[in-house]
Amino acid sequence: MSKQSFKKFLATTLACVASCLPMALHAQVPLHPEFQELFEQKLAEEEVPGGVFAIVIRDRVHQVHSYGVRALNDPTPVDENTVFRLASVSKTFAGTLASILQQHEYFSWHDPITQFVPDFQFEEPALANQIRLDHIVSHSAGLVPNAYDNLIEANYTMSRVLPYFQSINPMCEPGECYGYQNVLFNLLEPTIERTTGESYEQLVNDLLFEPLGMRQASIGLQALVDNDNSAMPHVKGRSTWFQRVPTHHYYNYPAAAGINASASDLSQWLIAHMGYRPEVIPNTVLTDIRTPRVRTSRDLRRRYWRRYLKDANYAAGWRQYNFNDHELYYHGGWVEGYRAMVAYSPEYSVGLVILMNAESNVISELGASFWSEVFPRLEVEQEIPFYHALTPEEDVPKAADIPPFFPQMGRSETALGLLNR
Repeated sequence: MSKQSFKKFLATTLACVASCLPMALHAQVPLHPEFQELFEQKLAEEEVPGGVFAIVIRDRVHQVHSYGVRALNDPTPVDENTVFRLASVSKTFAGTLASILQQHEYFSWHDPITQFVPDFQFEEPALANQIRLDHIVSHSAGLVPNAYDNLIEANYTMSRVLPYFQSINPMCEPGECYGYQNVLFNLLEPTIERTTGESYEQLVNDLLFEPLGMRQASIGLQALVDNDNSAMPHVKGRSTWFQRVPTHHYYNYPAAAGINASASDLSQWLIAHMGYRPEVIPNTVLTDIRTPRVRTSRDLRRRYWRRYLKDANYAAGWRQYNFNDHELYYHGGWVEGYRAMVAYSPEYSVGLVILMNAESNVISELGASFWSEVFPRLEVEQEIPFYHALTPEEDVPKAADIPPFFPQMGRSETALGLLNR
């Protein structure tokens, strides 16, 4: 029997077996039955104090599993509502918010950044005027990667860092090469504030957190510290982890790295990005922020991922990967004592969240392992009924089916006024 014939035989057999099972049992079948064990095993091997993962399918949370404690000096277990720093996963929020606002004509992706942040200049002044907002949101301004991150870590505010750009010039033409940025990416914050007249924090809360039911999500150090269910950071010494006090410096750059959230919050974030909350994130926004803007060839060499990636790009606040011929949107975050990761497949409406209160690269290994196992299983399930989702796909409205921005969703009058002016 050929491989193709065997695959069809297997799919037919599974379909027959599945049709005899109660629907309640179908809904309980794990998408990746081994992942929970692998998650616990890898975190235990690395002695990571605590972590949590969530798997979402279509418009529902399919599985959440937590491990360990919130801090070494606090035996309270991590749960799905424990808040972690997201670090650069915050960029997915800034990119999405900026896309919403530019579609409401507060600005255009093609506007020069100097129109909104005139203090941003290069050694050769004319070059700064060539940097557009779409270059900022996609890390394609042409600068050396991580320009002046050392000053962020020295606790310099953005107003103190900006003058340093007057001593450098881009390495290549805007839009031509990729160089990951934090200071430059955070220029979205003053752009958004100057064009709307509202604070960045307020808009993220009113237009994203509240309507999506992200109840634990917040911005800033004080919000993390004030939360009674927050995870503390841990860094590795020679042979063990040490608990640290959360640092302030990257919180000075909220669009780049300022958000805190739980696994339950990020589950809702991924559900919205897969098209199931169109009144918050319309289909036009999803199309915009998924559009590749610059190739990120360095990602093709990432440990654990390189055997699967055929292409890699940066869109608007999201990385776009070709993972063994499947489109995958991804972003990771790393700041002192924390690691975070979100990823989703628009093809299958499956998403993964991983949060950890330690700087272990095991998060990258787990992410690559998950998708390498799940995509082949989903390929087979194209030929048999999809039993993992709790709601049939045809019953769930997609973004194109519902007009955006319903006032009854509970957003503030200020935010609604901004979007319906």
